[in-house]
Amino acid sequence: MIHKSDFLVIGSGLAGLMYALKVSEFGKVIVVTKSKIDNTNTSYAQGGIATVQKVNDSYENHIQDTLIAGDGICNEDVVRTVVTEGPEMIKELIELGAKFDKKADGTYDLGREGGHSDNRIFHHKDNTGFEIQRALTEQVLKNKNITVFENYFAVDLITQHHLGYTVIRNKSDIECYGAYVLNPNTQKTERFLSKITYLATGGLGNIYDITTNPQVATGDGIAMAYRAKAFITDMEFVQFHPTALYNKNERPSFLITEALRGFGAILRNKQGEAFMIKYDERKDLAPRDIVARAIDTEMKISGDEFVYLDAAHLDSEQLKSHFPNIYEKCLTLDIDITKDYIPVAPAAHYLVGGVKVDSEAKTSVKHLYAAGECSSTGLHGANRLASNSLLEALVYAHKATESSSKTFKDIKINEDIPVWSDEGMTHPEEMILITQEFKELQQIMTYYVGIVRSNLRLNRALSRLEIIFRETQKLYDRSKVSREICELRNAINISYLIIKMAKSRKESRGLHYTVDYPEKGKIL
Repeated sequence: MIHKSDFLVIGSGLAGLMYALKVSEFGKVIVVTKSKIDNTNTSYAQGGIATVQKVNDSYENHIQDTLIAGDGICNEDVVRTVVTEGPEMIKELIELGAKFDKKADGTYDLGREGGHSDNRIFHHKDNTGFEIQRALTEQVLKNKNITVFENYFAVDLITQHHLGYTVIRNKSDIECYGAYVLNPNTQKTERFLSKITYLATGGLGNIYDITTNPQVATGDGIAMAYRAKAFITDMEFVQFHPTALYNKNERPSFLITEALRGFGAILRNKQGEAFMIKYDERKDLAPRDIVARAIDTEMKISGDEFVYLDAAHLDSEQLKSHFPNIYEKCLTLDIDITKDYIPVAPAAHYLVGGVKVDSEAKTSVKHLYAAGECSSTGLHGANRLASNSLLEALVYAHKATESSSKTFKDIKINEDIPVWSDEGMTHPEEMILITQEFKELQQIMTYYVGIVRSNLRLNRALSRLEIIFRETQKLYDRSKVSREICELRNAINISYLIIKMAKSRKESRGLHYTVDYPEKGKIL
């Protein structure tokens, strides 16, 4: 079966739905999402969106905070663009129905998070992402120019390789014609053909054993782009959120937003000591890479699997008002955050790298755009400043719209695309062949390619991953396509890219910390 559109959007988080809404003014849009439309990384984002609003704040302050967090390798032009265009993007989001918390006087109640020099975080209680997702989902579902395919799984991008061109002399000549997508109802792989294809597939947290990401976050878009020969960069920079609620029986881990520390909560070790002063003068509001490594060090010293976050000294009514979901969640574990310490531990949270894009969100593959967590714009450098990611998604959805809306009319849909062939193939005789390989991969990435790395661990991870790759490739080659085997295949691709780029960076910088090349002046 063939589905045709002017714009094919793969992914339904903020970057995907914002773009879909914008380009729907110019043509037909199809949104493909591997789960329900609202099961995205955006929905799980608690903190908010950073942008300058206060009179005594400034663009320059926000820019410098971002550059400092990025540890010297941000693209400053990108930083300036995102920061200065941010307020207008927030205004658009509010006009689409997103609601942010206000004070009694009607002004916005701006929060503060680690690495920020001022209060500039727009938020909705402690579930900002959920509110944004709600507003955009409502707009998309009533838009007559947008068709949403829920639970459809994008298998691969369609390029000249699928037309029988085994040799393409120049990577810049590669074109994208759409994607092969698995229909969950028929289990058949269908052709979704488009003039413009836009990746907004989110992150990869589930290649790690402990993550705040939903289970759909397996790096699919980046893996597809990699196989399509798009340029991928900065994959070594995986951000671990310092404070996920410690609960072994729960996956994904429940996020304890950084805004709680911005509100005054303090990290403490097993002895009750406020330990962050040992690691950074900014203490609990240091950038996330520093806080996560500090917690990792404290846990290794004590032998414990968590540290504590103390909010008990804060005003209890304000605490419950600002963080109602955290309060209620902790109560289910018999933890009253107004009286008790909260057990927390770092969890895989956000990928800084991804598919390299230019200032218009274009990838190195023609007619293929990317935005959101699966993309790499140069904004974050070596470490994402808190609440800059949703802002980046808004700005680059807009940039992609400006570019693609001007060019799509000159592009002809290529209908000469072969059907997906799996004739004679069967489903794996035992699903454990897939599930166990995925568990092994998560263990490898967690223990060898985590917060603190070494050449020994990275080499061991690569050798173990190569075994899983060979076994999975043999299984994939003889199997009918399924979401499970494709996710495993994608996770292997992504893990390989992280390990290879981590091995290539012979220094500690930002989120990539290695004991073999420790940064000067670092305590850790």
